[in-house]
Amino acid sequence: MTPVSSHSPHGQSPLRTVQVLGGGNAGSSAHVRSLAAGLVARGVKVTVCAPSDAERTYDFTGAGADHVHVPRSSDPVSVAALRTVCAEADLVHAHGLHASFRAVLALGGRRVRTPLVVTWHDRVHAEGARAHLLRVLERRVMKAATVVLGATSELVDGARRTGARDARLGPVALPARPGRPAGPEDPDRLRAKLRAELGAIDRPLLIAVGSLEPHRGYDVLLDAARVWRGLDPAPLVVVAGEGPLRGELQGRIEGEGLPVVLAGSRDDVPDLLAAADLALLPSRREPGRSVLAQEALHARVPLVAGAVGGIPELVGDAAELVPPEDAEALADAVVRLLAAPARREELRDRGARQAATWPTEDETVAQVLSVYDELTQPTPLL
Repeated sequence: MTPVSSHSPHGQSPLRTVQVLGGGNAGSSAHVRSLAAGLVARGVKVTVCAPSDAERTYDFTGAGADHVHVPRSSDPVSVAALRTVCAEADLVHAHGLHASFRAVLALGGRRVRTPLVVTWHDRVHAEGARAHLLRVLERRVMKAATVVLGATSELVDGARRTGARDARLGPVALPARPGRPAGPEDPDRLRAKLRAELGAIDRPLLIAVGSLEPHRGYDVLLDAARVWRGLDPAPLVVVAGEGPLRGELQGRIEGEGLPVVLAGSRDDVPDLLAAADLALLPSRREPGRSVLAQEALHARVPLVAGAVGGIPELVGDAAELVPPEDAEALADAVVRLLAAPARREELRDRGARQAATWPTEDETVAQVLSVYDELTQPTPLL
């Protein structure tokens, strides 16, 4: 167990931290909840500034933190509210680009410099004028942050290129999904029940998870599904997620007779993975630590993924990696795996070993706390 944190720089009270969260990213929200619980257990006072809907979903107060509602907006009222909370903090830790920008605004102009730690979970993508604006925000945040923790080596390199003074690798542990009850049902029975509900009783079941957006590569997935529909039996692809491309994707599925089901948002992703024969991650970009990749390897489900961003670093040799946007390579990898039970078992074993190398929630808290102590401990007199 990690030792309790040092006291504040004044040595009179526990370290006071403010966690700033935009609330729009499930991975960063779950991380903040896990981090808050671990820090509070170590004697750190934690205040989470996040929208109220994030508090309702992730229950930061249930982890022992204080919660202050701060909207996602960077308008003067929201920034002023954040500035008030940060005024008494020994250190501020922001998660994600927009939350970090608000923190920079809130801390600007203070006579006493409060350390700002930024965790870069992912890189926001956009095109045109919005892309230019995001790059401007990134440069502002990276230059203002005392320390930037990048979830992957790619993000650390990007932070350094963008002007970060101190950028370090800070892998984020995969927290448990919130609110998933431990059911009494037998796992094999639940697996069979789910496969029956999805229509995959006597056919392979392939699972993909993520919002229906262009960067997820679901158009490439549908191209590959044209190959799989010729197999006997044809594998069923279930996509768990919602988003703006639903209409377009559904039109293709129906028009081309593809064995694909858009299942919408699901709160039983671990159960879906446990029922699956393969997990698919056809993303065009994935600079952060993919939640699906981590959950698949933890669940011993063979993974086929695009070799993009942080995926190769995350999974090592424990998954079938294919070139991004290559439907033929994706189709070939799936067909080969379905015909090779020994290779699937090998990937299950490799996946379990790879997952064992990832940081636990406790180790993630320990690393973050060591950064906090480094930035808030008094400098010894020589």
